[in-house]
Amino acid sequence: MPHHKLVLQPTTLFLRIFFLLLSLPSPILTFLYQSHPLQHSAKSLVYHSSRRHSRSLIQRQLLNKINDFMFSGMRHNPKPTTEVGDVTVSISDAFDGGNIKFIGTRPNELDPKNTTDVILHIKPDRYTELEKIGHMQYFCFRATISGLKKPHKVKYCIENAEATSYPEAWFGTTVCYSSNMGDVDSWYRNQDTHYTDGQLCWEHQHVKNGAVFFCYFPPFSYSRHLDLVSRCTQFANVESLGQSLEGREIECISVGSGKSVCWIIHRQHPGETMAEHYAEGLLTKLLGLDTKGKVGEDVQKILTKYTFYVVPCMCPDGAVRGHLRTNACGANLNREWATKRFYQAPTKERSPEVKAVLDKMDSTGCDIFLDIHGDEELPFNFISGAEKTPNWDKRMESLHGAFVAAYCRASDDMQQKIGYPAPPTTADAEKYLNVATNQIATRFNCLAMTLEMPFKDCLTKRDPSRGWSPARARALGAAVLSPLEYVHPYLRDKTEFWRNLPPEDDYVDTTDDYEAELRAEQEFVPLMKSKRYYSDVHEIHPSKQVQ
Repeated sequence: MPHHKLVLQPTTLFLRIFFLLLSLPSPILTFLYQSHPLQHSAKSLVYHSSRRHSRSLIQRQLLNKINDFMFSGMRHNPKPTTEVGDVTVSISDAFDGGNIKFIGTRPNELDPKNTTDVILHIKPDRYTELEKIGHMQYFCFRATISGLKKPHKVKYCIENAEATSYPEAWFGTTVCYSSNMGDVDSWYRNQDTHYTDGQLCWEHQHVKNGAVFFCYFPPFSYSRHLDLVSRCTQFANVESLGQSLEGREIECISVGSGKSVCWIIHRQHPGETMAEHYAEGLLTKLLGLDTKGKVGEDVQKILTKYTFYVVPCMCPDGAVRGHLRTNACGANLNREWATKRFYQAPTKERSPEVKAVLDKMDSTGCDIFLDIHGDEELPFNFISGAEKTPNWDKRMESLHGAFVAAYCRASDDMQQKIGYPAPPTTADAEKYLNVATNQIATRFNCLAMTLEMPFKDCLTKRDPSRGWSPARARALGAAVLSPLEYVHPYLRDKTEFWRNLPPEDDYVDTTDDYEAELRAEQEFVPLMKSKRYYSDVHEIHPSKQVQ
């Protein structure tokens, strides 16, 4: 099996060049960063106000460019193949959505003759200037075994698991595995997965030569995305709202003739792959993708009430790169929906994906909005609202309660008790008006919600062998049409309509306190932080170190 080779200048020479560059005055640094041929294109510049950006920002951006050039061969593992006796173990992330770094091997302490330990690191996203962190958590890689004469056990250990964005989320996580990456329903869960001493480890018995894929959650590849969009063109209007930093289209599928406008966006955070599986389920139901365009009376009816605008993937660049939360330049798109202090957003230079969608939304209006995500820590499906934002009132609270209750009736995978605790005050919520749901609720005075799905098994309906899966995400996406129809009459109702709604539609305060049941099982350790909302790393971990 060929080895990847990488030729670099001596490390000392690189360091001397790097520190020499850092010693240059800021104007020269800025000029070098903006004009150097290392830059892929002008579109990949990170936006910054000419009078506001700091020297450290320019230095960091220049370092990113130097790293891209000097270590481009290390985007994938330079020495992925290790021989262990007669067996060869090869690790690769050189595919769409791959993310892992091979560190090395070591003899297994308990069974050195029959088990090999493979040490791995998750690669961080590009540095996020607004949040001052290099996010990481998502991983997906291919392990190829050669020279196997009898079954051989490999213990895979992600050594830097403790340094990830949400280390608590590893408790209760079960790694997904499949030998057929092209079949999204072929993934199973490794129930031996455990998080101990800051490492995420699992054992896999390789019984024959060949490849096995491992991941945090089953991927939704860019080729599958393109295929989904192509299938939609037969039954709906498909348009590109713009391009990502790396030139990928931001597609929007629109269908329906109703006066009410419904926007549903997916996968702002690229590592939350379940979001695009959800989109596939929604679009299949809405357009009849698996029935040659034939849809039932329920779908025909809702298409007369709504005009739908569906964005299957907000962050295609990050998806291809194997990022957890950011696009190609390190922007967390769900923090790019409004300017925050001196940080201008959205911009064509840093977050064209959000700008393109928001510009289109401004032209169409919005009566109801859904942003589809995945949550690393909470083992439930849940819906988070725009609580305590400027337009949050009894009307908005009642719409939210009715929608969630109707969703629970439509799908037994949805529940309404566990979720992000709402911000305690308006001031707390207003700090996050750059989050999509909060911005859209405020901008259009409409019901806006974030739907979260688990990376783990879903505790409302357990399936240890599969966990939360692409198939269940698709089913949940198809089921959303029912609550959308249920709340439709009330979306712009100016009367006190809530007085006529049944008690089961009441708004429910969510909590992340699910430990009562789980303490006995000793499976999970919930965060239980006072500022759990919005998955803000620095609110959850005030002392989190910048990477």
